[in-house]
Amino acid sequence: QVHGIVRRSSSFNTGRIEHLYKNPQAHIEGNMKLHYGDLTDSTCLVKIINEVKPTEIYNLGAQSHVKISFDLAEYTADVDGVGTLRLLDAIKTCGLISSVKFYQASTSELFGKVQEIPQKETTPFYPRSPYGAAKLYAYWIVVNFREAYNLFAVNGILFNHESPRRGANFVTRKISRSVAKIHLGQLDCFSLGNLDAKRDWGHAKDYVE
Repeated sequence: QVHGIVRRSSSFNTGRIEHLYKNPQAHIEGNMKLHYGDLTDSTCLVKIINEVKPTEIYNLGAQSHVKISFDLAEYTADVDGVGTLRLLDAIKTCGLISSVKFYQASTSELFGKVQEIPQKETTPFYPRSPYGAAKLYAYWIVVNFREAYNLFAVNGILFNHESPRRGANFVTRKISRSVAKIHLGQLDCFSLGNLDAKRDWGHAKDYVE
């Protein structure tokens, strides 16, 4: 069975995973069970991990919008950086160090102002945003727990990946949704930021492989 953590919201915020429910209309769970929690709340993380006693933990939670991280810098640091520490500490507190495998969703934003092209595992990090800096803390705290406690803990440095479930406030979905609305006569035009920015993209399924 797969367990997940979902933040409390006054409106349903599970639209991108509704197809995984046994009954999407009634939000009846099958082989997936969601627990209310937050990476800013260490008590709830300990409670959930102690109850579930997982064999694998994938930390995919983050405030992951680079531009917004400048507006929400402290929150981004709390969730993306210290949130990872809270998860690792919860594993330790629950006595699961020797039985859990931990995966940290790291990011190409660690490289930021790239020191060489292409990047490789020995390329120096140079984050250029509060998001990148928070993820860099998370990267090194994973390394620390692995070396200090012999925890099976790894960082997966994924570059930009897309899928049909990409959030609407990211540039690819913003463009594709806006073009569709223009085609349907629902929109005249839309605005973008820096048109000189260059990004790499892969497909989420390929990254999972």
